[in-house]
This record gives sequence, structure tokens and C-alpha cells, in this order.
Amino acid sequence: MHRNIRDLVTAAVCLALCLLLPFLTGEIPQWGNMLSPMHIPVLLCGLLCGWPYALAVGLIAPPLRYALFGMPPIMPTGLAMMVELGVYGLAASLLRRALPKKPAFLYVALVLSMLLGRVAWGAARLVLAGLSNGVFTFAQFLAGAFTSAVPGIACHILIIPPLAMALEKSRKSA
Repeated sequence: MHRNIRDLVTAAVCLALCLLLPFLTGEIPQWGNMLSPMHIPVLLCGLLCGWPYALAVGLIAPPLRYALFGMPPIMPTGLAMMVELGVYGLAASLLRRALPKKPAFLYVALVLSMLLGRVAWGAARLVLAGLSNGVFTFAQFLAGAFTSAVPGIACHILIIPPLAMALEKSRKSA
């Protein structure tokens, strides 16, 4: 029961960070959105909590942020982000539990989760484009998922593993 409460509180903090971090990065001209601030707490939740919590945070964060602050626009950005962030949380959690608990495998879980989430984002954008008679090309997928996301990808690889390791260590001692 203690673990469930701890995971629930961690997930709630991660959800709150999803709502707040975009305000901080939004103050950085030209780089704010490229840092993908909502991704950080979802990936952390996946690495620290069970998959149901991480999946829920990923699915809830974009529409909740839209309902409260009007961003991100729900169609198609918010809906595609729901899929992407949900896959991030789910994959990070499942991979972290399946792989050995060594630091190198934390990086493996993170990178694989990021790849899976970006593919899921592309699939969601493709489906949404088809439903709205729009177009979503492979070039748009590469640009949105990788080219323009390089600062966020680098930021996530630099920040998330050390933070996750520190939080895991503190959770074990508590």
C-alpha cells in the first residue's frame, strides 16, 4: 500500500510539472517548444512509477493543459501528444522494469521510449490527417519527430537519467 501511495503522489507531481514546465521553457525564445517540457515529467513518471500511472499522466496532461491554459491546441497537436506521451510513459515503465537496473540500461529504456513515442506521435498525426482530409508526409514526420526535436532529445538524455537515478535512490532510502 505504501508503494501505491508513493507512486500516486509521484504521478500527481509529474502531472503538475507537465502543466507548469511549459511556462518556464516558453520564456526561452525559439527554444521553448523545442525542449519538449511536458515530455520530461511523463518520462520520469514512467521510469519511477508503474505503467498505469505513467500512461495516465501521459494521456491526461495535454487535454488538461488545454482545458486550463488553452495550449497545446487540441487538434491535431494535443491529440497526437496524448498518444505520444501515453506511449512514453507506458514504454519507459515497462522497459525500466524489464531491463537490468544498471545505469546504462536506464539510458536504453529512455532512448527506446523516446523512439516509440515519436513513432506513435507520427502514427497519430497520420490518422488525424486522414480523418480531417489533411496531409501528413514522411518529411513532416521526420521534421516534427527528430529534426526540430534535437534540443529536446539532447535535454532529455542529459537531464532525465541522472534525475531518475537520484530519485530512485531517495525512494529506496525513504
